[in-house]
Amino acid sequence: MAEDELKLQEEADDKLINAAFDKLINDYQNSRHRKKVDLITKAFNFARQAHKGVRRLSGEPYIMHPIAVAQIACAEIGLGSTSICAALLHDVVEDTDYTVEDIENIFGSKIAQIVDGLTKISGGIFGEQASAQAENFKKLLLTMSDDIRVILIKICDRLHNMRTLDSQPANKQYKIAGETLYIYAPLANRLGLNKVKSELENLSFKFEHPTEYAAIEDKLKSTRASRDELFNQFTGPIEDALKEMGITYEIKERVKSPYSIWNKMQNKHVTFEEIYDILAVRIIFTPKNREDEVNECFQIYVAISKIYKSHPDRLRDWLSQPKANGYQALHVTLMSKQGRWIEVQIRSDRMDEVAEQGFAAHWKYKEGMEEEEYTEDEAELNEWLRTIKEILDDPQPDAMDFLDTIKLNLFASEIFVFTPKGEIKTMPAGCTALDFAFSIHTFLGSHCIGAKVNHKLVPLSHKLQSGDQVEILTSKSQHVSPAWINFVSTAKAKAKIQAILRRDNRETQRAGEELLNEFLKKNNFEPSMALTDQLSEFHGYSKRGEFLLALGEKMVLLGEKDLDELTGKNKEEEDLGWRKYVPFVGKKKKEEGATKQDLFIVPEKFNRKKPVFISEDNINQYKFVGCCHPIPGDDALGYINNKNQIEIHKRACPVAAKLKSSYGNRILDIKWDMHKKLYFDATIRIGGIDRLGMLNEITQVISSQMNVNIHKVIITCEEGIFDGSIEIRVHDRDDVKAICDNLKVIPGLKEISQIM
Repeated sequence: MAEDELKLQEEADDKLINAAFDKLINDYQNSRHRKKVDLITKAFNFARQAHKGVRRLSGEPYIMHPIAVAQIACAEIGLGSTSICAALLHDVVEDTDYTVEDIENIFGSKIAQIVDGLTKISGGIFGEQASAQAENFKKLLLTMSDDIRVILIKICDRLHNMRTLDSQPANKQYKIAGETLYIYAPLANRLGLNKVKSELENLSFKFEHPTEYAAIEDKLKSTRASRDELFNQFTGPIEDALKEMGITYEIKERVKSPYSIWNKMQNKHVTFEEIYDILAVRIIFTPKNREDEVNECFQIYVAISKIYKSHPDRLRDWLSQPKANGYQALHVTLMSKQGRWIEVQIRSDRMDEVAEQGFAAHWKYKEGMEEEEYTEDEAELNEWLRTIKEILDDPQPDAMDFLDTIKLNLFASEIFVFTPKGEIKTMPAGCTALDFAFSIHTFLGSHCIGAKVNHKLVPLSHKLQSGDQVEILTSKSQHVSPAWINFVSTAKAKAKIQAILRRDNRETQRAGEELLNEFLKKNNFEPSMALTDQLSEFHGYSKRGEFLLALGEKMVLLGEKDLDELTGKNKEEEDLGWRKYVPFVGKKKKEEGATKQDLFIVPEKFNRKKPVFISEDNINQYKFVGCCHPIPGDDALGYINNKNQIEIHKRACPVAAKLKSSYGNRILDIKWDMHKKLYFDATIRIGGIDRLGMLNEITQVISSQMNVNIHKVIITCEEGIFDGSIEIRVHDRDDVKAICDNLKVIPGLKEISQIM
């Protein structure tokens, strides 16, 4: 019977695999690439044999994952046979006995090079303390600077992993979702993969904040009818005008993604109902003359601005000067007859394809160019890859610093700056004269004393605006200062300054290390990294190097308190230091007297897949850090720190975002098991129109109606508008929500939100 079941299972698997592969081949044959079906079939059969008998956590045959990644590469990004083969083979070297050399012998050097770039690495670049994720990301970027397809396939791989994340345990979900939001979504955006970027953000949001995601989805569904009605009423007159002009067009409704809505709600402290740009309109037209498509965009703009009044400050022209990722469009905001501002994006069919498929779509519009022959000639992307290569040539010693530096490059929006000779340079918005100097040459940056912007003398920290003409002034006696790090904003400038400072600091650190070793030996301690780390933390330095530098510069002097720290006399004070974030003021506790509990130390064979439940009985065993002040009811996670203690963070905390990306294997799922016995600090931000008795009404609602203890109130009022914060003692997140809901009924109170 078991044999029959096995046979039936194999038949079902074969049917599933063959159907998925047939769809891939069908989509490939319908694309514009060379028809190398034989090569793709060969790669598929090789991968199928290599992964035979292996299943994913979801239970499906493992080969379904490489097929799905190849399917995304082919159908959603528009890549050709080289990329499809590499996608089919991307896990073979990592998960089976085959080597990169085997791949090269069978499929050639190009496919082998891409597969090698996609294979996770063993051994460390950053050292033992660093994260495997940062290591793998670094390898990916190194290979990417030789062949951009490496990162495109990696994004396809990540997208499929996110689509099938349900089968993973919660701690793994937070790790994967966190690094997706931190690294891969910005990468997809930088490469112009708008559709992929939005899906990655939404899926990350769905797994990290399931309740908020479901609530926004429900609200989008319930408001769909009114949105459709607004769209139809608004676009009717536009369609008539376009038909009159004889334009072949398509009008699409663009609805803001749940992640973008949630992000705006958090950043602007507004409710779903207060977000007005949920709906946007896209006009996609086929130009009568491909060379004249930019002019046709403006002609459409002129026609529709005769129907609706346009917002003078919201015209965004990315036609004559596209974004760095190739995005081209004309954005205009118009006032609808219903009294709502609606953004209209005007773009040609080619621009639309580039906006959705990004970098890969450029191939389609290169005359007679195939992917296999493709050589990268996009100036902006080349510049970006060059910058990343420079950062990689001088690696950061710390994994999180490295990821931060790369992220600076991914997120920036652009301005256009001119050199004294009139050459145009694209720079990130918010950059300074010093950033500009480093972007031209490291020598120019490191010896920069100031600049002339539009022929006026300005300091190094002067922020540049689009259209500025910049001349850099230098002096041979000038030297890089540590203060420069505080005002440069580009990845290149930051990386170069840090590299120069590190070289200068090595000698000072060595002197500091000698002083420390001398102090330890004198007091009968054997010098070790553990003791250095202990004293670093004691003096408030998160990194060993910074502490040794401070010692070398005589900013820190070792003495009696350091000996007390090493012998454990400071331990009681330290416990009080972190415990202040969890004030327990419940009456019952006071009567019984709180028993001191040591922090929980994670044992070697600890099951990291199981959730950690925090209750009144064990809450003292965990560290509640000051960066985000999590309270019961928050979406939270745990992080196993270097001392094997568990720190509790909100999942949306910026520090947690870095930890998920850099140290994903130390992330734990946290569940609350609290019963409204303990109290926690929470802060509510308020704002509105001032009037007599307003503060009294607010405190009445909180103290009298809800019986909540107000800890601190800060209110400032200017010209009839007040802004402030109220610190309260609550049991959990539900208490905060109830207070916010009750405050909304007070007339004149316009803004109510909880501060993170």
